[in-house]
Amino acid sequence: MIASPLVRYIIVRFLLIIPTVFILVTMVFVFMRIIGDPITAAQGGRLSAAQLDQMREAAGYNRPLVVQYFEYLGQILRGDFGTTLSDNRPVTEVLVTYGSATVELVFYGLIVAFLIGIPLGMIAAAKRDRWPDAGLRLFAILAYATPVFFLGLLLKLVFSVWLGILPTSGRASSRTRIELSRMEDPTGIYLIDAIRVGDLSDVADVLQHAVLPATALGLLTAGVFLRLVRTNMIGTLAMDYIDTARSRGVSEYRLVRKHAYRPALIPIVTVIGMQTAMLLGGAVLTETTFEWRGLGFQLTHYLSARDFIAVQGIVALLAVIVAVTNFLVDIIVALIDPRVRY
Repeated sequence: MIASPLVRYIIVRFLLIIPTVFILVTMVFVFMRIIGDPITAAQGGRLSAAQLDQMREAAGYNRPLVVQYFEYLGQILRGDFGTTLSDNRPVTEVLVTYGSATVELVFYGLIVAFLIGIPLGMIAAAKRDRWPDAGLRLFAILAYATPVFFLGLLLKLVFSVWLGILPTSGRASSRTRIELSRMEDPTGIYLIDAIRVGDLSDVADVLQHAVLPATALGLLTAGVFLRLVRTNMIGTLAMDYIDTARSRGVSEYRLVRKHAYRPALIPIVTVIGMQTAMLLGGAVLTETTFEWRGLGFQLTHYLSARDFIAVQGIVALLAVIVAVTNFLVDIIVALIDPRVRY
C-alpha cells in the first residue's frame, strides 16, 4: 500500500531530526574540546598538575578524542549527559529542574509576540503608506534590533523602579514559591502549578512576575511577525477576489478581518520554528536580566564556572527542542497548505 503524500512528508521530516540533532551535538562536542579538556578548563589554576592529570584520567579525558566522542554519543542515547564539574549534579537533573522555566518563558514570549505583532501588522497593512504604517514599520525595526537585555533593563527601570507596579525579578514571590514547593508532583511550570493549587493570588503573582520578561523577549519576535503579516496582507488585499468583494460594498474592516487575515497567518506558522530558536537564544539574556532561573540563567552560571560538561548538556537539549519544534511546525504547515506535501 502506497502511503499518502502527507504521511511520506511526515516520515521524511521526522527522520531528518536524527541527522540534525547529530550534527548539532557533534558541533557542541567539538567546540567544547577546542579550548581544552573540561577538567583543565574548570579546575585549572586551582589544582596541581598531578591532581589535574589524575582527574583527567579518572574522567577519561586522556583518551583519544574519537573514543571520547563515541562514548559521549552512547551516553546521550542512554539519557546520560554526565555530571557537572562545579556542583557535582547530574546534568539531566539540571535539565529537568530548570528546563520547565525556560519553556514557560518562551511560551509567554510567543503569546506576547502574537498579541502585538499580528494586530499591528494588520493595522499597518490596512493603513499602507500612511503615517500609521510608517510608525509601525519603525517600531518593528526597533523591536527586532534592540538588544533584549537593554530592553529588559529599560522595562525594569520604568515599571519597577519609577512606577513600582511590577516586580523586578524572579518567577514568583517567596510566599508563592514556598506554596508551590509543597505540592505533590509539581510540573515546574509555575502558572500550571499555581492553577493546580487553586489560589488565585498565586496565579496573579506568577503572571505579574512574567509580564516584564515576557514583554522583553516577545518584542524580539513581535517585530518579525508584524512585518510578515503586513507584507502578506498587502499581497492578499491586492488579489482579484478582494477587489470583487470591495466592489460589492464590503467594508475595509471586514475585508481585512475576514478575507485577508487567515492567508497572512501561514507565513507566521512557517517561521515559528526559526523564531523559537531566536527566543531560546534571547531567553539566555532575558533570564539573566530578570533572574528567571531557567536553563539560560544556569547556562551563564556554568559558563562563568567554565563547567563545559553542563554547558554541553544544556546546549544539546536546546538543539533537540529546536529540531522537534521545527518538525511540529512543518507538520502544521503541511496540514494548512497541501502544496507543501508534494
